Amino acid sequence: MAPVTLQGVSKVYANGVKAVDGVSLSIADGEFVVLVGPSGCGKSTTLRMIAGLEEISGGSLMVGGVRMNDVPARRRNMAMVFQNYALYPHLDVRRNMAFGLERRRTHGSLLKAVFDPTYRAQRAAERKAIDARVSAAAATLGIESLLQRKPRELSGGQRQRVAVGRALVRDPVAFLFDEPLSNLDAKLRGEMRTELRLLHQRLRATMVYVTHDQEEAMSLADRLVVMKDGVVQQVGTPSEVYGRPANRFVAGFVGTPTMNFIEGTVEAGGVFRWTAGTLRLPTGRWAALSGFQGKRMELGVRPDQIRVGSGPCRGRIIAVENYGDRMDLVIESGGRRITSRSPAAPVREGTDSAFELLLDGAHLFDPTAAGIALAAAAPNRAT
Repeated sequence: MAPVTLQGVSKVYANGVKAVDGVSLSIADGEFVVLVGPSGCGKSTTLRMIAGLEEISGGSLMVGGVRMNDVPARRRNMAMVFQNYALYPHLDVRRNMAFGLERRRTHGSLLKAVFDPTYRAQRAAERKAIDARVSAAAATLGIESLLQRKPRELSGGQRQRVAVGRALVRDPVAFLFDEPLSNLDAKLRGEMRTELRLLHQRLRATMVYVTHDQEEAMSLADRLVVMKDGVVQQVGTPSEVYGRPANRFVAGFVGTPTMNFIEGTVEAGGVFRWTAGTLRLPTGRWAALSGFQGKRMELGVRPDQIRVGSGPCRGRIIAVENYGDRMDLVIESGGRRITSRSPAAPVREGTDSAFELLLDGAHLFDPTAAGIALAAAAPNRAT
């Protein structure tokens, strides 16, 4: 395995569209890094540049300290798992998993057959070594019983395991995953997330994973890389990104249900005035709060920080989503909708209720400065 470093990497297509803009990122040996963001943010393009499937327009890609910009994909020794599995329908599972190794063996030794009388023994030894690696990978993924089946005889989850197994047998310097679970149903996605996390724990391999599903990203990553419009917005552990978002975009993208944003004005004494009333902000958390008096700001409050049933605010519960042990309540108050996540309780739609915003974990965003968070650094381009 090897560390992967991107230094100001950009991708500009012939039509002038800039898909990736100056991404700098250091991925440590054995780290599981997830690139996450909405469709079109440049995350898959970044992954494909690491793999060598897209040319790099600017910047440098270093793998193990070696510059890889002009190295062909086949020589980078990286294993990529695609969204559509990319299995050969006419080959069984064993031959699908062995295909990449067989191709390398073919180029390395098949040409010697004409000149080398010991070629048959060499080829038999190579086949035995490949079979051993396929069997070991199949055992790791729990698919030993599927080795004789064709892809059409497998479920979606089984096909995904085969695709991972094909990457695993290569012993690459890094594993690259391009939205590999998006074709699976919700239950299988949850199971495969666990399998991938356990696989990483066993292998301690360098893994770079792309997804638009922030819940998937949070559950898998050692570190998250949140992207928007080709630019890295923030890099950090899932807890750091969730708890200290760099800007409004990150705060709204990470977290389910999404963060509530309440527009209002900061007044003297740390008072925040909005359409439904006033709130006293914990001024000790924002040292520069006094400099924003009279300015329009946005207060960000997570749904689990809104307590329904008591408090100084009032609103009407217009929707209830019950999940058994918890419920999401949509409250209409002061002309805006606010979502609360609460323990399950006998709450009915169409009723009025008091509620309270717990502000110790709240965030303030400056809408005139690209939504930057008052208590966080500027959007990250490097780590």
